[in-house]
Amino acid sequence: MSVIDAIVLGIVEGLTEFLPISSTGHLIIASKLLGIPQTEFTKSFEIIIQLGAILSVVFLYFNRLKRDFELWKRIFFAFIPTGIVGFLLYKLIKTYLFNPVIVVYSLFIGGIVIILFEIYFKKHPPWKRINELKYTQAIVIGLVQSLAVIPGTSRSASSIIGGMLTGLSRKEAVEFSFLLAIPTMFAATGYDILKSGIHISSSGWHLIAIGFIVSFISATVAVKAFIGFVSRFTLEIFGVYRIIAAFVFKMFM
Repeated sequence: MSVIDAIVLGIVEGLTEFLPISSTGHLIIASKLLGIPQTEFTKSFEIIIQLGAILSVVFLYFNRLKRDFELWKRIFFAFIPTGIVGFLLYKLIKTYLFNPVIVVYSLFIGGIVIILFEIYFKKHPPWKRINELKYTQAIVIGLVQSLAVIPGTSRSASSIIGGMLTGLSRKEAVEFSFLLAIPTMFAATGYDILKSGIHISSSGWHLIAIGFIVSFISATVAVKAFIGFVSRFTLEIFGVYRIIAAFVFKMFM
């Protein structure tokens, strides 16, 4: 892996982690297009740069998180289903699901689902705020988010749709998705490290640092831009993008 590869993957991770287009899927495809082999170092690199993206949310929402205990309780209840599914199916997911073919089909199907849900939400617009979310509804969001264990599905897309299904407005569902990413991704990353270990040579740490910093910066930009976007527009464009991306990625497989 070169410095350019590390920068590109950092940008891909940061920009796609919180958009409903699947960061995992894009990293798998990006690595394939760049000709980066799936070595133990590459796996460790991809695990660690995710933390850069997640820390951007902690940075942006720090003041809200430190003072809102009720928010943390809703996040906790929403995290439970995903944590259980991820723990029970970890080996199956890593062994059989992490491949470009599944990513392509997940991108395509997820794109159609987003478009169909947005058609429904236009007729039945959700309106709730996060502080009006019941704990049982938070669990429902977590159950929908757990579908994202399939690469290409998108944790962000699943949790946003789950939030809107429980009545959260689009903007509130997106923000809750950001916040739910904190325990979800920290747990996933920690469990990955526990099960797989970290494989980094002394000459590879500078690539990790570059990918981490680039991921943090690009994720910060993406989060701010995405909030502004959903305040005015629907998510249909992301559904269309996923469908087009699926066909494009298929051509390069």
